[in-house]
Amino acid sequence: MHIHLSDSLNHEQETRNYTAQLDFDVFETGTGRYPVQEKGPVILQITNTGDKKLLIEAETSLVLTMPCDRCLEDVTVPFSLSVSRMADLDGEEKETEESEEQPYIEGYTLDVDALIRDELFLHLPMKVLCKEDCRGICPRCGANLNHGTCSCDVTELDPRMAVIRDIFGKQ
Repeated sequence: MHIHLSDSLNHEQETRNYTAQLDFDVFETGTGRYPVQEKGPVILQITNTGDKKLLIEAETSLVLTMPCDRCLEDVTVPFSLSVSRMADLDGEEKETEESEEQPYIEGYTLDVDALIRDELFLHLPMKVLCKEDCRGICPRCGANLNHGTCSCDVTELDPRMAVIRDIFGKQ
């Protein structure tokens, strides 16, 4: 959803409230595509702080389906996001690092989906587990070890002894 910021720019020191709905149903990153199970409304508060600078505050909650890092089973991961960003909408065209930090603003339009995707990307967990004691999958046959054991040989051999095993294996 897009919100036009020209109304907020015309009135200094004034706060405007908006409610927006997220349009994306899948969150995509470089590591995968995660379906959005639930998404709440985005409650926005935009305050003109003067000099064409806006304080953008937003709150929302959503639930993604992500794979467990050990067994690859689907896990529902809830997120409660609170965003607070300062946007400089000075009309001068200048190439600065700040202009690159605002990919959610194009001209005088705020892209709410891009704002929430940026914040969601920052809050992604480093590791997603279906449960703390997840046993993962068998490295040989790929069976989910949470559902039972497999018939694979689980003997761990020291790789430093490979040369000696080869010598005795030839006899």
